[in-house]
Amino acid sequence: MRMRKTAAAGAMVLALAATATACGGESGTAGDKPAGGDVFKGTYKAAKNVKVDSQVLKDAQKAKKIVIGVKADQPYLGFRDTDNKYSGFDIEIAKMVAADLGFTESQITFKPIDSNSRETTISKGDIDYYVGTYTINDERKKQVGFAGPYYTAGADLLVRREEKGITGPTSLKGKKVCSIVGSTPLQEIKKAKYGADTTELSKYSECVTQLLDNQVDAVTTDDAILKGFAAQRPKKLKVLDKPFTKEPYGVGLNKDDKALREAITKALEHHIANKDYQKAYEGTLGKSGSKYVAPETPLPRY
Repeated sequence: MRMRKTAAAGAMVLALAATATACGGESGTAGDKPAGGDVFKGTYKAAKNVKVDSQVLKDAQKAKKIVIGVKADQPYLGFRDTDNKYSGFDIEIAKMVAADLGFTESQITFKPIDSNSRETTISKGDIDYYVGTYTINDERKKQVGFAGPYYTAGADLLVRREEKGITGPTSLKGKKVCSIVGSTPLQEIKKAKYGADTTELSKYSECVTQLLDNQVDAVTTDDAILKGFAAQRPKKLKVLDKPFTKEPYGVGLNKDDKALREAITKALEHHIANKDYQKAYEGTLGKSGSKYVAPETPLPRY
């Protein structure tokens, strides 16, 4: 599959609770509406005759559990509620892959990982793979491997509903813009051509709080994440819907484990083909307003 285009000019959808970085954090709530996506509970039939010569997988099979790194603060993508239950599109992607690798849902351990520690956590083997709005880029590929991409988002801007002066990234000169340490949209918005005054925090929910309190003028990250925040505060917040980057999301794993990378890519292809992907999307991300667009196959091999 090539990177799938998001609806509404490449936008994705997500919601808010605590927060993470574009492309990790702890769970929490910060919106006026329920998380969204938590009503969906997909079950997936595994592909047959899957054989993978991966030591990571062999160890997981011996332990009879697979440990998957995720986000815990992004409704519609990766969210952990007060009952310690996980929901969202990325959670469903993680479950699809686990099914094809031979694991039932009861054998999955989800582990929330902050964005600034993803590469270290993957490289140390603390998780078996990672699914959580993880943008594939050349710098990260020096440290970890990627399967996918399975989705493409784009950096955008979240502003207060009454905002008139900010119309896109080129109108940010002298404006205070908040994002998360380690995010790819943060690195983009810090470029001199935008002239923004950036604030770097550890959680997107903190950025949203500052936006609502008039401490910053905008929040930037992937449109998928921002749309979730706006969906929970529709009378107070809006997304400009003018993405200015491409953020292909991949499944992160050990850089040298080519066998596992290929197996995960095939798992994604399998569940796209049998419509599990579409069903999961419409039951999670689709709940926040983004229309489903079929991804293309086969996926590129990273």
